[in-house]
Amino acid sequence: MRDGLWVLGRSIREEPRTFVVGVAGSLLFGLLTVGSAFVVGAVVGEVVVPAFDRGQAAPGALAAGAAAILAISLGKVLGIFGRRLGAGAMQFRLQATFRRRVARRYLTLPLSWHRRNPTGTLLANANSDVEAVFFPIAPLPFAVGTIGMLVAAIASLFLIDWTFALVGIAVFPTLFAINVVYSRTVAPRVAHAQALRGTVSAIAHESFDGAVVVKTMGREASETERFGRAADELRDAMISVGRVRGLFDPLMETLPSLGTVGVLLVGAVRLDRGAVTVPEVVSVAFLFTVLAFPVRAIGWVLAELPRSVVGWERVQRVLRAEGETTYGVRALPATRGGAALRFEGVCFGYEPEQPILTDVTFEVPAGRTIALVGPTGSGKSTIAALAAGLVEPAAGRVRLDGVPLRELSHAALASTVALVPQVPFVFDDTVRGNVDLGRDGVDDAAVWAALRLARADGFVAALPDSLDTTVGERGATLSGGQRQRLALARALAADPRLVILDDATSAVDPRVEAAMLAGLRDRAGETSILVVAYRRATIALADEVIFLDRGRVLAQGPHEVLLATVPGYAALVTAYERADADREREHAFDDADLVLDAEETFS
Repeated sequence: MRDGLWVLGRSIREEPRTFVVGVAGSLLFGLLTVGSAFVVGAVVGEVVVPAFDRGQAAPGALAAGAAAILAISLGKVLGIFGRRLGAGAMQFRLQATFRRRVARRYLTLPLSWHRRNPTGTLLANANSDVEAVFFPIAPLPFAVGTIGMLVAAIASLFLIDWTFALVGIAVFPTLFAINVVYSRTVAPRVAHAQALRGTVSAIAHESFDGAVVVKTMGREASETERFGRAADELRDAMISVGRVRGLFDPLMETLPSLGTVGVLLVGAVRLDRGAVTVPEVVSVAFLFTVLAFPVRAIGWVLAELPRSVVGWERVQRVLRAEGETTYGVRALPATRGGAALRFEGVCFGYEPEQPILTDVTFEVPAGRTIALVGPTGSGKSTIAALAAGLVEPAAGRVRLDGVPLRELSHAALASTVALVPQVPFVFDDTVRGNVDLGRDGVDDAAVWAALRLARADGFVAALPDSLDTTVGERGATLSGGQRQRLALARALAADPRLVILDDATSAVDPRVEAAMLAGLRDRAGETSILVVAYRRATIALADEVIFLDRGRVLAQGPHEVLLATVPGYAALVTAYERADADREREHAFDDADLVLDAEETFS
């Protein structure tokens, strides 16, 4: 309860104006609700009862009563409008604000943090957890107005008759106590259910992302079963919450009705003794009747507090997460030509006890092409991430044109270095949007120039709407090679001085890959290239090769020299060649089978 009220207080401080609008509307509604009880009592006592006594209604009194009830109703309508407008605006503005904060925090946190947190959990933090935090905001102004209404109602009861006030004092605190017990009972169940939402989201995200793997390996049934178990567990948790609500909701619904019955019984006795009048009994009974629904608003707020607190803690886990990608303030001199990259004794590991790189030192001279070659797990992708400034070395330094990477501003680093990762990401946008990313200075001419350099202009020109063609989520309408070429064009569109290719052309035809790299080399020293390579044709295009194994640089030099002097390098490159030859033979056999099938079909 304490934590939940603190979250509500924090929410009010975030959006004070919309809260005031909502509470003002709620107070107007509440006071007019109390007033309506006395208006109804007066109409019954002054219009209805005399009409029964005389056998006819006085037109003037009837019109006055109707006008009073109509005026009260119109005022309540205005109060409801203000209450809902303020509550809705407050809730949705807070949700939007905290979603933006969570998203901004995701972008500042280092990759090491993202590796430790499943994508499904991150999606839940930014969506369902933020929604859960501000669920109590919708009924909050109503509840605050209801408290004011209860104060006015109890004061009115004391003014009418002290026995009526005793009934009210017995009902309303009891209702509040039941709400408190309910809140404490449901809190752990809601916390468990909210955690399971993240689990279900994570499993679903993995299954969707790995749809190709799941279908290829025939694992649809097992994935369905895995998701079903998590969904069933979430279902059981939500049913548990529902059972608690099913127990407490009737109690909270019944109490105001019991209060109405108590008022009628006490009122009958007091009326018989002449202590109260008929209009007063009617007013009090009507007052308890109309208070039954607004009082529930307090229960709604208290019922959502456990869920709100759990959501707040999960969101704050992101906002308070330690570590972030830091940048300096230095800018590189405005110059043309490739940038020089240097690693000086760099050590790195995603976990301290599991080093990936040890004392790595090498240089990519300005305007030169350097190939990184090594077996799987040797640290090539890690070097690419370090060179792009995505992670920081545990020891040593990475320099760009002699300046330590962490001293450069974000703008300087982004405009100088472009990384094309192993798995290209294509947005659900047009070809133009995927290449220019809305960056200033990247017009259609620059987009086409980048596409030509990436050897992607041909297939883009053949698309139905050319640059305006929407490529679908994750580039679903494109082949793997086309996605890689589009990602390369995106990196080249801003004319970077250092391009890092992390096995970024693996799905591209070898001849197209060679033409792409040759095109980059032909820029007469305008771009430095660091390429993670395994094809011999690609390696041969490099000025020098850096041979890695187990996180260490074992050799550096021209391809021919390493091939003749480093047995491990020669064995690796030869293995790559054999693998390429096997793949080419498989493709040749597949093509021959297709020809035979076609001939048989034709004959």
